[in-house]
Amino acid sequence: MPVLPQPRQPDVAVIGEALEALGLALRGGFHPEPRDGVPALPDGRPAATLLLAGTIGSRWWDAFATAPEAADGLPDPLDRWTRRLLAALADAHGAAALYPFGGPPYLPFQRWARRAEPVSPSPLGMLIHPELGLWHAYRGALAFAERLALAPVAPVASPCDSCAAKPCLTACPVGAFTASGYDVAACVAHLDSGHGGACLAAGCQARLACPVGVEYRYAPPAAAFHMAAFHRAQRRGA
Repeated sequence: MPVLPQPRQPDVAVIGEALEALGLALRGGFHPEPRDGVPALPDGRPAATLLLAGTIGSRWWDAFATAPEAADGLPDPLDRWTRRLLAALADAHGAAALYPFGGPPYLPFQRWARRAEPVSPSPLGMLIHPELGLWHAYRGALAFAERLALAPVAPVASPCDSCAAKPCLTACPVGAFTASGYDVAACVAHLDSGHGGACLAAGCQARLACPVGVEYRYAPPAAAFHMAAFHRAQRRGA
């Protein structure tokens, strides 16, 4: 009786290279446990491996800025670009694509990120990376039925623990960030006031004050795009 060839497992390195070619980045992975809240695959099987996909600095901007979604004038261009790319990548590698947007309910990407790589909460509420600082994001995930080999995530101390000055908490022109949380209303009111030009053009001043990962700061067009999207979303939800 002939021996049938075994199906080839997805290759994490190949998937990482494919993400890089699209302007994205492989942001680590982990083997889910029930407490992680990773949805079952479309066929009902549990996900055995979750790979996170995201952005680092402004490397994504050139790929996105020339995409059809960036110029079609329809809502949520970045989310639609992400869906198109990750859905195709998932189909090519036998995975299911998951996204941090499209809710509620929303999937716990921040919890997953802390399982996948050494990030930790910052005083601004965003996850800080020991090398990238605050200049990174998670755009989606690929869930696999197979248990793929992954490098262990070594624990790294948060750079915020050794930052005595914490300039991020004093740089906001309206003091929207404090030890007790983020005053979204104060931030949006400042942007609405006509005095928030520096924030809208260059990005959040509190985020820019962080000394970690300065070389990964968003380029002005990417920063302005994100701030405009944030401002638009807050005004739409008001």
